[in-house]
Amino acid sequence: MRQEEHLAVELPESLSSLPPREKMLRVHERLCAVYGCPIPFFHELDPLSELVSALLSHRTRNRDSGRAFRELRERFPTWEAVRDAPLAAVLEAVAPVTWPEQKAPRIQAVLREISARRGGDMALDFLGEMQVPQARAWLESLTGVGPKTSAAVLLFSRLRRPALPVDSHHYRVALRLGLISPRVTVGRSHERLAALLPPGWDAQQVYDHHEVLMLHGQRCCFYVAPACGRCPVLDLCTWGQQRLGAPG
Repeated sequence: MRQEEHLAVELPESLSSLPPREKMLRVHERLCAVYGCPIPFFHELDPLSELVSALLSHRTRNRDSGRAFRELRERFPTWEAVRDAPLAAVLEAVAPVTWPEQKAPRIQAVLREISARRGGDMALDFLGEMQVPQARAWLESLTGVGPKTSAAVLLFSRLRRPALPVDSHHYRVALRLGLISPRVTVGRSHERLAALLPPGWDAQQVYDHHEVLMLHGQRCCFYVAPACGRCPVLDLCTWGQQRLGAPG
């Protein structure tokens, strides 16, 4: 039986009471050392393509959302063609994702909304000229676009703007580390966690931060049976220390 399974490990000296911003920076430095920063961006799409990709990816495995995105690009020459296509054709293209019956009409509705607002010009590169809060507000005013999607469009696309997305793994790690209160929802956590970042961080640093917390949630701080006994930030985590110190 592994140490973390029977909860009998020697606990490190605790630094878990540090102020949230200082703790966040220490977590960032440690996890960057573990997971290897800087982390290469996983693709470079224009912001409109990134928006469609993000809408497809909700509650869907990357492999399946990637298949659906590629299918859309192969079947339709432009996003205008996706906007104007019969719903059945778009639905067939995005069939690999979770809830295609919801995502197909939502994507078409978003594309139509952008067209209406922009006088037929669907390119979103203009967002790169706006301050991040204003660009996010514009995106989140679109039907069905929330804070995770707006941040993903700005950070992951070729715009490379320093907006912080928070996925379920990132949220779980931040919650257990005490960077946010349990009363803070995933949606609200974007604002709270972004406020902890140094204001001068560039897109690469913000991307690294998102990625290392996500990777830590995937590889160590699991939802069920987290591997606290081998966690590199255990001394910063009251939750993990209490778990390991509990009677077995």
